[in-house]
Amino acid sequence: MIKQLPISLHGARKGDVRTQFAALCYRIKRGKVQILLVTSRGSKRWIVPKGWPMDGKTPAQSAQQEAWEEAGVTGKPDSTCLGVYSYAKDVGSMDDLPCLAMLYPIAVKSLAKKFPERGQRRRRWVSRKRAARMVQEAELTRMILDFDPRPRKSAA
Repeated sequence: MIKQLPISLHGARKGDVRTQFAALCYRIKRGKVQILLVTSRGSKRWIVPKGWPMDGKTPAQSAQQEAWEEAGVTGKPDSTCLGVYSYAKDVGSMDDLPCLAMLYPIAVKSLAKKFPERGQRRRRWVSRKRAARMVQEAELTRMILDFDPRPRKSAA
């Protein structure tokens, strides 16, 4: 069972908080789980792809669409939310916008060379431990470290 950490609203009132859907893009290479991170457009921090809800799409499908637009990911989303993390979205001259991001795993089948935001972001495959060190949000760090999609070995 994954322990959910407390959420920070970054000083905002509850009604000011926005919801986003995030993609934890992963693959298993030589038996090890790898996580795909992308850079944010503004500060170039390492993040997971995420974005706003989309009309007519489930949360997992919205996360999958963001993974395509931001990282060129083609893959299979899981509709089970891994958890929620909070962050302050930089929206330019205004105060940062407090956001809660619901995280959905996406098993990556392939990465496209051409995708909508390719000139605006970098992407990198890293281990779970390295990904956890590269992202800034404590709750996201915990979910990355706890994530393991590999089948469990049964005790015989």
